[in-house]
Amino acid sequence: MLRTAEPRDLDGIGALLADRGEPEDAVDHRLVVTDPDAGWESCAVVVAGDRVVSTATLLDETLNLDGVAIPAGQVELVATDRAHEGRGLVRALMAWAHERSAARGHLVNVMLGIPYFYRQFGYTYAIPLSANRDLVRAAPGSADTVRPATVADIPAMARLQEAEQARSNLRLPHSAALWRWLVARDGSTQWLVERGGEPVGTGRSTPSESGDHLSEVAAVDAAAVHALLRHTRATTATERPGTVAGDALEPLLAPAPPDAGAYYVRVPDPVALLDHLRPVLDARLAGSPFADHDGEAVLSFYRSHVRMPLRAGRVGPVVGGGTMQAPAAAGGAGVPPDLVASLLFGPHGLAGLTARHADVYPGPNADLLQTLFPPVTADLITFYVP
Repeated sequence: MLRTAEPRDLDGIGALLADRGEPEDAVDHRLVVTDPDAGWESCAVVVAGDRVVSTATLLDETLNLDGVAIPAGQVELVATDRAHEGRGLVRALMAWAHERSAARGHLVNVMLGIPYFYRQFGYTYAIPLSANRDLVRAAPGSADTVRPATVADIPAMARLQEAEQARSNLRLPHSAALWRWLVARDGSTQWLVERGGEPVGTGRSTPSESGDHLSEVAAVDAAAVHALLRHTRATTATERPGTVAGDALEPLLAPAPPDAGAYYVRVPDPVALLDHLRPVLDARLAGSPFADHDGEAVLSFYRSHVRMPLRAGRVGPVVGGGTMQAPAAAGGAGVPPDLVASLLFGPHGLAGLTARHADVYPGPNADLLQTLFPPVTADLITFYVP
C-alpha cells in the first residue's frame, strides 16, 4: 500500500535509506520530515504490512530565471527494498510525487539521480553539472579564519551564495529549510570564512575515500577561497565558472572532463511554464531588433504546440494547441517534447539545439525564435552534491 509517511514509519524509512544508500541518509530524512517547512506530508512510503519497502520525498524548491521565480519540486531520498525491486514501486512513488508537486504549484521538477532511470518518468538531461576536479596545486596562504557554520550564520552564507549565483541566468539557491538541514546534517560540513569577524566566504565539504571534496564555494575574493582550501585539505573541488570563487579555484584544478553530466529536468506543462516566463521573454525582446515587433511566435512540440502573440514587443498570454507536424507552414519552430527543458534552461538555446538534433527546426522566423530562446547559463546548488 502506498500512503503518506507517518511518525511510526521513521525507523523503517531510516533503516531502508541506510541500507540502500548511506547511514547519513536516515539523518537527512529525519531532518526533513520533522521540519515545519516540509513535514511528514512531504514523504510517501510503500508498506507491506507494517514494513516500509519503498520511499520517496518531495522537496519544495525555487528556480530563478533572469529574475523570475519558478516554483519547483525535487524528488530525493528514494529507496526500495531489494526483495521488492522490479514491481513498479518507484514508478508509483514518482506518480505520487508529481501529483503532489502539481498540487503545490510547481511548474518544474529538477533532480539528481542514477543514469537513465528517471527518464522513464518524463525527465530529461537539460542543465549541465559543474565538474568535480582534482586539486593539483596547493592554495596560497591566507590570514582568514575558517570555522564550522551554525544556524546563526545562515543569512551570511545565503548572501555570499546569492552574490555568486547572480552571475548566471538560471539559479537554484538553497531554501531556508534546506540551509537548516545542511547545518545540522552528518553527511557534509558547512564552513564559514571570516576576516576581522566579518563573513567573506563559505563552502561545503563532503568526505570521500580519497579525501574531502569541496563544493558550493562562494567568496568575496581569492584569499577567502584559499583559506577554505587549506583548512579543509580538500583533494577535489567543484568548479564554479564565471564567479569569484571559480576564478580563484581554476588555476589550482586539473583539466575539466569533457562531460560532467547534467541535472534531470521535467516540464509537466509547457504552456503554463511559458506563460509564467513571459516577463523573461519580454525582456529578451526589449533588447533585440524585435523590440517593437507585432505578430506571433509559434513553437511546435509536434504532438502539441503553443502560440505566443506579440504586441509592441511584449508577449501576450500563451495559448496551447494540438498536433502541429509542419510548424514552418505557421511560421513556427519545431522542438520535440523531450527537449523543452533543454530549450528553456540549457546552454545551447534554439540555435545550438538545431545544430545538435535533427528534429529541432528553427523555422522561417528563426531570428525571432532564437531571440526568445537563447543559451542559458546556470548555477544550481542542491541538497546533495552531484
